[in-house]
Amino acid sequence: MDFHAIFLSTVFSLQTAIGFLGNSFLVCILIITFFAGHKLRPIDTILAQLVWVNSLVLLFKGIPETMANLGLKNFLDDNDCKTVFYIHKVCRGLSINMTCLLSGFQAITISPISYRWAKFKDKAPKSIIPCSLLCWFLQFLLNIIVLKTIQGPRASRNSSEIHSYGYCFTLEATKISSELFTVVIVLPDAVCVGLMVFASSYMMLLLGRHHKRVKHIYMTSLSSRASPETKATRSILLLVTTFVFFYSLNSILFTYMYFKKPRPWLVQCSVFLGSCFPTFCSFVLISSDTQIQRYCCGL
Repeated sequence: MDFHAIFLSTVFSLQTAIGFLGNSFLVCILIITFFAGHKLRPIDTILAQLVWVNSLVLLFKGIPETMANLGLKNFLDDNDCKTVFYIHKVCRGLSINMTCLLSGFQAITISPISYRWAKFKDKAPKSIIPCSLLCWFLQFLLNIIVLKTIQGPRASRNSSEIHSYGYCFTLEATKISSELFTVVIVLPDAVCVGLMVFASSYMMLLLGRHHKRVKHIYMTSLSSRASPETKATRSILLLVTTFVFFYSLNSILFTYMYFKKPRPWLVQCSVFLGSCFPTFCSFVLISSDTQIQRYCCGL
């Protein structure tokens, strides 16, 4: 085994372990807090789902990549490859959906009280569970395409017809499958990212207006404290910014690799970038969300 393989296996194993521990810690905090009888925010339901699916993204991508770089190429059969890739794609899509849902819900929460927003403010907390269930259903449905394109390492196919991931293979895109891929996978993700950017821009605008209104007011020790809504909004803005940064880089590589046969180093870069947000998500929340910090102190 050469140095390159040892280095990659070390990187992926550390990334998976650190991210999984961070996400698991945050999930445990939310669960213990809930059963302890403490009041949770409506967005904590979304956060719990977000860190849970991020944990699965790390496990179902990081572990196979680590094993493949250690020289184990045939540890998955055809059905195992389909299952691993399907769960990874479903959870990756849910990570996007939950981040989008989180930013949208918070934008509604901090919006000014008016007749136009009143009905949305009242219905938003009650809509979290139905919207979450819809996201889960759509991701399970849309990613069925993965089951048709992924093949196990023992499948006998010509090397010009497949993309190799080291431990599994995917069929090279035809014109029809490429169009289907764009509509089913790329378009929903692009819509979610667009909504995230819109909601984040709206929240930044509201925070900017609020800052202008209070900057001329005499700042007492009480008035200088940001409200819980403002702190939560800043935390979500940081989370969305982190997501959009890593997602944009990974999407460029992922789309290129789907239509062109990639070089091995591009595949490894795409895998690493795709796992960065699930790895850092929980740490961003713990370090920036004061409510979660209070949960930790209260345990």
